[in-house]
Amino acid sequence: MTPLLVVVGPTATGKTALAVELAQRLDGEVISADSMQVYRYMDIGTAKPTVEERQGIPHHLIDVVDPDQEFNAALYGELARRAVREAAARGRWPILAGGTGLYIRSVTDPCSFGAITGDQGLRSQLEEDAAGGEDLHRRLTAVDPVTAARLHPNDLRRVIRALEVYLLTGTPLSQYQRRDRSREGEFRPLAFGLTADRPALYRRIGERVDRMLAGGLLAEVEGLRQRGYGRRLTAMQGLGYKELAGFLAGETDYESAVEMVKRGTRRLAKRQWTWFGRDKSIRWFTAEGKMQGVAEEIAGQLAGVPGPGVEKMGR
Repeated sequence: MTPLLVVVGPTATGKTALAVELAQRLDGEVISADSMQVYRYMDIGTAKPTVEERQGIPHHLIDVVDPDQEFNAALYGELARRAVREAAARGRWPILAGGTGLYIRSVTDPCSFGAITGDQGLRSQLEEDAAGGEDLHRRLTAVDPVTAARLHPNDLRRVIRALEVYLLTGTPLSQYQRRDRSREGEFRPLAFGLTADRPALYRRIGERVDRMLAGGLLAEVEGLRQRGYGRRLTAMQGLGYKELAGFLAGETDYESAVEMVKRGTRRLAKRQWTWFGRDKSIRWFTAEGKMQGVAEEIAGQLAGVPGPGVEKMGR
């Protein structure tokens, strides 16, 4: 089983800097686990690492698709798992780093049903049935009582997805999940997290948003609009892009738009704390500026772990 170094935590804690520092020490490669950095032309608002910040370390899963192309956790998982395998085959430590918990899970604990591509026509019909009073939960109970029992009838998004999986494949969602639980994972995750005192992190978030704006975020959003990328696109719903697009459309003033970006980013950090806080396997470190000390301690904890590049640890 291939060892996989995983670096997680809330936004603005320094995950990218730590991943690069670890890659330098371990002879590794970084696989980004950020749902926004996959999009081209969206650099400033996604905090995409610059060439200088990457310091010569190979980075994967950045600039994968255009903003109007469909992308999801299943597609990400397929590409990221391939990148992990290829890095390991080169004798390099694969380092999965980012704050999108669902993307990380698609690599460390992939769900086979997640690879089933949705059918928009079928999904739209199911949504119409729900709006028209059709009892979707009852229909799900008839074909997949196990999944129906754990889903509330009002949880239409998940009920529809479960019905979609069954109608497209003829196999209940619960059966896919049972197979996944019995399957041994391909990788052995070694997870480390960065956190910070909440007031300090909120201060960092505010400062980072200010740096993004000073660095040209508004012009980046305007450039995306000029390329024809509309506000309804999933990519354009990202933090910073949605709010500034509203300002450019005359829906709010600049100061209010900026405050909405900062507030939305603080809320994102809270959700990330909650998501990663459930995982008891993560070993946590407090983010305090430079990452050399944290990287040195993590490398020490990995001493003796067999894996690609292990002989270069601590160099």
